[in-house]
Amino acid sequence: MKVLVVGGGSGGHITPAVAVVRELLEKKPRTKVEFWTDRKYYKNVVKITTEIGVRWGSHAQVGNRKVPYIRVRKICAGKFRRYAGWTWKDWLRNLPIVFKELIFGNIVGFFGFVGGMIQSFWRLILPSKRPDVVFLKGGFVGLPVGLVAKKLKIPYVVHESDMVPGLANRILMKNATVIATGWEGMKAEGNECVVHVGVPVAPEFKPVSEAQQKTLKKDFGFDPERSLVVVTGGSQGSQNIDEAMNQILPEMLKFTSVGLVAGRKYYEEVVDLKRYEEWDKAKLKSNFRMWEFNSAMHDLMGAADVVVSRAGATTIAELAALGKAVILVPFERLPGAHQLKNAEKLHDMGAVAMVTDERMRKNPNELLEAVRHLVRAPRERQDLAEKLHAEAKVDAAGRLAQILIDIDENKEKIAEEAKRKQEEEKQTRKLEKKTAKETRRVEKQATKETRQTEKRIAKEKKKATKAAKKK
Repeated sequence: MKVLVVGGGSGGHITPAVAVVRELLEKKPRTKVEFWTDRKYYKNVVKITTEIGVRWGSHAQVGNRKVPYIRVRKICAGKFRRYAGWTWKDWLRNLPIVFKELIFGNIVGFFGFVGGMIQSFWRLILPSKRPDVVFLKGGFVGLPVGLVAKKLKIPYVVHESDMVPGLANRILMKNATVIATGWEGMKAEGNECVVHVGVPVAPEFKPVSEAQQKTLKKDFGFDPERSLVVVTGGSQGSQNIDEAMNQILPEMLKFTSVGLVAGRKYYEEVVDLKRYEEWDKAKLKSNFRMWEFNSAMHDLMGAADVVVSRAGATTIAELAALGKAVILVPFERLPGAHQLKNAEKLHDMGAVAMVTDERMRKNPNELLEAVRHLVRAPRERQDLAEKLHAEAKVDAAGRLAQILIDIDENKEKIAEEAKRKQEEEKQTRKLEKKTAKETRRVEKQATKETRQTEKRIAKEKKKATKAAKKK
């Protein structure tokens, strides 16, 4: 069995894809997996796949024993940048962003997309090089690959993590063999093959006992008897969260320990916060640590009593699997406002606390007070954690892996079904064309008859007028 996995653009598209690959190799160890990602995340994918115990090359061996392998390749891709909910004041205030990202960035994105189409077609044009099934984990990286797969009649599965599908997935969903969703009740226009599976997470994300939590705190250098708040904006970070932490951190440290994952993109902007991180002979003396990125996020968030995070679907799924009390800070201005909708649904269920990005920017103390409240309310923390954990779909990766296996085992049937569907669509278009032609003919005939009637009536009126004048 050959499977092509495509994911990138953000860590939220990579970690779930890798979780599915792990399950796939557990179920069918001889599966040949190829992972395509964008240039930016290539090293991340190589690192993650190396950590899960796979090797490289088509005949990787350890001694005389063959082991699973993954080939990771770069693929061109183009992101089309959009900003939702901007007023004219926002456009004027952010002119550098408008020119750099919305104008120049989208021009570059267009050429990246075209390059991805050409690259995908070139790699998949030979039948011997084609996978049995393609797994697209969403995002702009998968769009050119999915469009080429459709053209070459390769079955593909799309996974949508968020409440609101992104642009790339909306385009790809129509012709997907299966659409797997992270949220129940999502529908796709023009495709009924929708299956709710949840969001795949790595098996390391699981609840920890109180004793394990204290051990993890100690491993990271924190006081095991003191509460710990972990703040993260994701692998790239969040500029607004980092700026808020810059203002409220001194007050937070008065009542809790704090671990801040500032993110690769914005770390340098808040590196001055390192002054709060004090060490003495390899022992943390202060109650604060900051990282650019932490590869052991399952352990760091497992150590936390409260987690402050963005509202990306993958992060939410990981926190649900851990069973943590969470304060979500959704960024409202992303296309489709998907983070806000993710957070609002869970907040309405009583599974998370929420402070919107806009409120936090206007008044960082709102985030401070939300953290203070949860740190001092252990029963409420437990209630939030239990309700969020109830939403976890720990079998999501396994179910997705099985869907890929089922498609491979039934690819002949699927091909026949696709051919039948294509024939039906062809007949439907033919019928619609015939109906439209007949409608135009009838309308033309009706118009002709109407004109003839009008002429006849006008002629009769003219005769009547002449007769009246003679009398």
